[in-house]
Amino acid sequence: MSTSNPFRTVQSGEENKKPQIENIYGVIEAQCSTETIDEVKRLLYGEACEDIAVVPKAEEIAKAHDFEIRAFKMRASTPEELRPRRVVRVAAVQHPIYASTTAPVSVQYAALEEKVGQLIDAAAAMGANVLGLQEAWTCPFFFCTRERLPWLEFAESAETGRSVKFLQRKAREHNMVIISPILEVDETHADTIWNTAVVISNSGHVIGKTRKFHIPRVGDFNESTYYHESTLPQTVFETEFGKIGVNICYGRHFPQHWHMLALHGAEIVFNPSATVDGLSEALWPIEARNAAIANGYYTVAINRVGTERFPNQFTSGDGKPAHHEFGHFYGSSYVSGPSGQRTPPLSRTRAGVLIAEIDLNLIRQVRQTWNFHMCARWPDYVKMYTAQIETDFKPPIIRDPLLDSKKKDCCSKDCSCGCK
Repeated sequence: MSTSNPFRTVQSGEENKKPQIENIYGVIEAQCSTETIDEVKRLLYGEACEDIAVVPKAEEIAKAHDFEIRAFKMRASTPEELRPRRVVRVAAVQHPIYASTTAPVSVQYAALEEKVGQLIDAAAAMGANVLGLQEAWTCPFFFCTRERLPWLEFAESAETGRSVKFLQRKAREHNMVIISPILEVDETHADTIWNTAVVISNSGHVIGKTRKFHIPRVGDFNESTYYHESTLPQTVFETEFGKIGVNICYGRHFPQHWHMLALHGAEIVFNPSATVDGLSEALWPIEARNAAIANGYYTVAINRVGTERFPNQFTSGDGKPAHHEFGHFYGSSYVSGPSGQRTPPLSRTRAGVLIAEIDLNLIRQVRQTWNFHMCARWPDYVKMYTAQIETDFKPPIIRDPLLDSKKKDCCSKDCSCGCK
C-alpha cells in the first residue's frame, strides 16, 4: 500500500494555490494490497483494462512537455469466422490554457496550438487512429464573462479557420482522424457564432461538422449569450476507422441525444466537454459510461483541465460575490465500452493523452447479448413523446382516493401532514 500524498498543488489565479486530488481512482488503487487490487479494478472499471506500454518516443515527448500519457487495451471481441476484428486506437486529449487570459488573442491561440501539437504527436507515436480534443480547445472557456471582445476574436471558420488548417496538416502527417471542437463564426449567415466540432479525415480533408445540440443555462455557463442550439442534423461521420458521432458537453445529460446517435449508426461517440468541480463531477464518471452501455457503442469523455482566471469580475446570479474564476476544470477523461468496461481516467490536474485500443466487433456481440434494441417498445415511446409535447397533455397519474378524504384516522386537529 502507498502512503504518498494524493494531492497536487494547482495554481488558481494569482492570489492563491489550491490543492487538488490528482486522481481519485489512483488514490483508491494505492490503498489496495496486491491480493485485492484485481478485484478492486473489476469493481471500479467493470473489467480491468490491460496496460499498453508507452513507447519511448511518446514517453520522451510527454516528459519533455510535462504531460501525462496512459494507454490501455479494452476487452476484445470473441473471434468470428466471417468478420475480421476491427481494432482501432482512439485518443482523448485534455489540457489547460497555456497563456494568460490578458495576453493578446494571437498569443493565447499560438500557445495552445504549440502544446496541442505536442499532445497529438505523442498520441500518433502510440498509434492513435482517431483523436478527440476538448470543447472549445482553441480558447479559454470565457462564456462566464458575458463579454464580446476580445473573446469572439477566437471564433473562426469551420472550413478554412487557422486551427482547421493546422489540424488538417496533423491529420495528414499522422494518418489520423481528428475531432476538433472550436468556436465557429458562420460568415455566410451574418457572422453567427456556433459551438462546433469539425471532423477531419485521416487524409486531411474536412468531412463535415456538427454543432452543440443542447445549451446550458446553469451557473456561470452563460453560453446562450453567444450561441444557440444547433439547427444541423446530428450527423454520424463514416471514416476509415469507424462511424463517429459527437455529443458536445451538456448533451451528455440527455439520454435521448446519446440514443439518437446510436440510431444514426454511431460506433464511437466523442463527448468533448468543459465542466467544473462542484457542479458536475459526481455525474462525470457515470454519464458517458452509462451511454455506452445503454446504446451499445464506445464513448470517449474528454474534459479540459485547470483553473482559468479572467481580468474582469463576473457574477453568477446567486447572490454571492463577483469573482474572476469559473472553477476548476477537473479533466478525468476516460473511454467506455458497450460491455460496461471503462478505462482509468486521466489526471484531474494535468494535461494528458489517453489511448484506448478498442475492438468494434464487440459492439454487435454485446448488442446481441442484451437485445436492448429488439426489446425496446418503439411505438409506445413514440406515442408517449408525441402526447407529452401537446399543450393539453395530462400525465397519466392515478391518485390514491384516500388522499382526498378530509381526515385520516391517524390525524388530529393539529396534524401537519397536509391531509386537510
